[in-house]
Amino acid sequence: MTSQKKTFILDTNVILHDSSCIHNFKEHDIIIPITVLEELDNFKKGSQIINYHSRQFIRALDELTSEKLFNGGVSLGPDKGKISIRLERPMHADLQMSFPNGEKPDHKVLNVAYHLFREHPENVVILVSKDMNLRMKARSVGLMAEDYTTDHVRDPKKLYTGCRYEDEVPAEVIEKLYAQVEGISAEEYNTEPPMRSNEFAILKNGKKSALAACKQSGDGFHLVQKHSVYGITPRNAEQSFAVHALLDPTLPLVTITGKAGTGKTLLALAAALESRRHYRQILLTRPVVPLSNKDIGYLPGDIQSKIRPYMQPLYDNLGVIRNQFMENSEMYQRLQRMIDDEKLIIEPLAYIRGRSLVRMYMIVDEAQNLTPHEVKTIITRAGEGTKIVFTGDIYQIDHPYLDIHSNGLSSLIYKMQGQKLYAHIDLRKGERSELADLASDLL
Repeated sequence: MTSQKKTFILDTNVILHDSSCIHNFKEHDIIIPITVLEELDNFKKGSQIINYHSRQFIRALDELTSEKLFNGGVSLGPDKGKISIRLERPMHADLQMSFPNGEKPDHKVLNVAYHLFREHPENVVILVSKDMNLRMKARSVGLMAEDYTTDHVRDPKKLYTGCRYEDEVPAEVIEKLYAQVEGISAEEYNTEPPMRSNEFAILKNGKKSALAACKQSGDGFHLVQKHSVYGITPRNAEQSFAVHALLDPTLPLVTITGKAGTGKTLLALAAALESRRHYRQILLTRPVVPLSNKDIGYLPGDIQSKIRPYMQPLYDNLGVIRNQFMENSEMYQRLQRMIDDEKLIIEPLAYIRGRSLVRMYMIVDEAQNLTPHEVKTIITRAGEGTKIVFTGDIYQIDHPYLDIHSNGLSSLIYKMQGQKLYAHIDLRKGERSELADLASDLL
């Protein structure tokens, strides 16, 4: 039994999230309101990823240029539906009372979808938008509306944590793990289900315990030692696992998640400084997500003054490490020289576009505010000898069109788990202070 053919009307934010979205609707038809093209035109210039998506989509549409785009639609290929552009229509009488501001782009898009819905009641017409408010408006007038979910992680609560707890492990297994430098084989101790590559484990038997890692799926365990990095000492098992992964030169991709105060960024920065001799530069970066509808261009001062508030948490972590040492100490002076010689750089993520990422230790903070496409763009630009670390809290998202299901960090963890070049660890315990941990849990 074949499913009923549908017509999807796309909002601007769907295209800015994924410029290739039109290829993900199978045999169903797609309609782009002319208002969406006008909005995309405003996003063409710039170095942000949304500017890239705007340009890519307009180019793709230009390749399909035909009078049929405005008259019946153009086929997107075998077993695909058609794409067409719809011009504006007078505001439908049913909408005029509830949405008197007919010039608002959202209402223009809603109006196009509603006209189709009323004129073709035999068809399934669905408005697709990342804007929750627009989806609710559509449903309020009887129109079906959906989020764009092609890149969604279905159940974030079951997302890979990178660590498992093994109780009642035979005591001799733990003793062998400490005694044998090469670790223990899968024949000596195996888990069910089998360990993934670069997965960590806390092995326990009464008062005996060991921290272990599986380098390659099916290879058994090796011991994970607690290491201090540039004066920062791990305070719990998960932090020890994080440091282990951060220092491992055979792991060019690492993700660390956890709530505020678990030490994600601090450990990543300290490990980068500890590994500095293997890299030509350390780059700390984070996406700039304004918490209002105004861009940072509205802020006073030069460009450094504008971006400083967004980068301040990275400077704070750098200050924590630097303040461990006396100003006249070698460690303090070495860190200052790295900053002065631009061996250590802190800047917004948008500024790395076009740069050569070769032999760099790159830390991307607040990665939950990135789209899956942005994460892919960063990783695919990594050159030889580069290590990329993504840190973030998938439950604390500032981006207006991302959530726990659709953000790039969740997607990365879900798709990369078990790969031999990748390690992940979820930090569960807050170490900032007892008060900060209590507030994070209860407030």
